[in-house]
Amino acid sequence: MGLEPAKRKYEFIEDIPGVGPATADKLREMGFHTIESLATATVKELIPAGIGEKQAQRIISEARDSIALTFIPAKELIRMRQNVLRLTTGSKAIDELLGGGIETQTITEFYGEYGVGKSVLCHQLSVNVQLPLDKGGLDGGALYVDTEQTFRPEWIVRMSQDLGLDPDSVSQRIIYSEAYNSDHQILILEKADRIIKENNIKLIIIDSLTAHFRSEYLGREMLAERQQKLNNHMHKLLRLARAFNAAAVVTNQVMAKPDAFFSAPLEAVGGHIVAHTSHTRVFVRKAASGPVRIAKLVSSPYLPEGESVFKITSSGVKDVTEEDQKKRR
Repeated sequence: MGLEPAKRKYEFIEDIPGVGPATADKLREMGFHTIESLATATVKELIPAGIGEKQAQRIISEARDSIALTFIPAKELIRMRQNVLRLTTGSKAIDELLGGGIETQTITEFYGEYGVGKSVLCHQLSVNVQLPLDKGGLDGGALYVDTEQTFRPEWIVRMSQDLGLDPDSVSQRIIYSEAYNSDHQILILEKADRIIKENNIKLIIIDSLTAHFRSEYLGREMLAERQQKLNNHMHKLLRLARAFNAAAVVTNQVMAKPDAFFSAPLEAVGGHIVAHTSHTRVFVRKAASGPVRIAKLVSSPYLPEGESVFKITSSGVKDVTEEDQKKRR
């Protein structure tokens, strides 16, 4: 049923007519390592490699003709969805809000103001992913891309001990990489395939997704370029999550909406690009006081909007107890 996928014509980017060794090296430096990346590129993006507009158009056209287009029935898609796994957040309330936990093969975004606990949640997930499947884990490691220097090993030690795990063993299975700027952040993901495979990575975290892009691309004249790079970056993340059946989690900053009279006064950075590429979006905010946080499911492909409460403790993410509820009253 359906169309047969076309056979791949080229394996490496230098196989494409018009891409010599020098051009191939330059394209790789710019982040174009695969035929797929060239097929989804724009002419404007390729010109800095030292090629003209017409040549760029030919290269993109050849790459697109080379890519297999696969059409499958919905029944097959349902079968593929059966491979999706779920990762516990450490809070049954949040897990229930998310339909059972963080999904693999998709991107889950947590956004909110500074200090609400987004990074703590990421630390918790990095530990939880190492639990066996029957305990809500994925029996794998974590790749933690840190853009704001928020990673703290002390959290990993306390969270591991709370779960009865050996902190040294847990730390060994968290692969950490600090991104110094947006280009470096993009490069980390471009080079991540081997690291993910060799370390059985089942969770990919970017904390935070937009920090570098927000500070480097200032003004309306740079907005289109920023959004295009963010779009490519997020789709690379999604491809990795699908290829390795891993969970992808990103945190995001918020910005004020001074003209918001009837809508939410805060919105996530990144606009429609981030909003549409993140499959599940959760807004995290503080309760009136104390360690209690409120998680609001803002959008999901199949779950209704809703809210749940959890708390940040010295040993990680926990459910709110009846005693906590009484204190709130």
